[in-house]
Amino acid sequence: MPDIAVAPLSLGERFRALQQERERSWSPAALAINAGQRATLRRTHDAARHVRVGDVLPDTELRREDGTLLSLDALVDGGSVVLVFFRFATCPACNIALPYYRDTLAPALAAAGVTLLAVSPQPYPALGEIARRHALPFEVVSDPALSLSRALGITYVFDDASRAVAEARGERPETLNGVSQWELPKPAVLVVGPGRIAQFVDVSPDWMDRTESAAVLEALGLDARAADLARHEQEQIHAA
Repeated sequence: MPDIAVAPLSLGERFRALQQERERSWSPAALAINAGQRATLRRTHDAARHVRVGDVLPDTELRREDGTLLSLDALVDGGSVVLVFFRFATCPACNIALPYYRDTLAPALAAAGVTLLAVSPQPYPALGEIARRHALPFEVVSDPALSLSRALGITYVFDDASRAVAEARGERPETLNGVSQWELPKPAVLVVGPGRIAQFVDVSPDWMDRTESAAVLEALGLDARAADLARHEQEQIHAA
């Protein structure tokens, strides 16, 4: 029988499955703390205060795993680049989102010659775990001291309950973001073109509600059907 192409689950569907698992396995108190932080972020989010289409991004430098720096000017010198901002390497939602982009976004971008980077403030070596865990074909870079994330206006600060939970687990903000504040980027996807001009911006105040690949492909004028074909070809290669 011929192969039947099966559409991958959307990112939203994957997050709903994660939430259902949490409702089965988490305590009511833990669920309430998580839901409360996310509800606060949705309620207080102000799109007018973060980067918008047409804005010129600062020429911030991002840090690679080997310690070398990569400037935004260098990134956009050859055309548009897609930046996917995420929280940290052990964030459960991020471990759903980045493999999703690996399978549904990266092949089409690679075929079109568009660079894809995942960006987190977390320092190396901890940050590198997520790339190795999922065999990501795109580079994962660190945003030192949240410099770019803060400049874009996309960061948030932990509420008291979430901070108490993190501290009770023995976590420190420096291990997540390299600074002493409990601060992380909201998940976001940006398409940045020559001149560091933002061509597409989608910032998600709720880390369980993130940008679908189809929206990014549409912003770049790429055919979603071509993306599906590229994904299928990659699957065939991995299966061989």
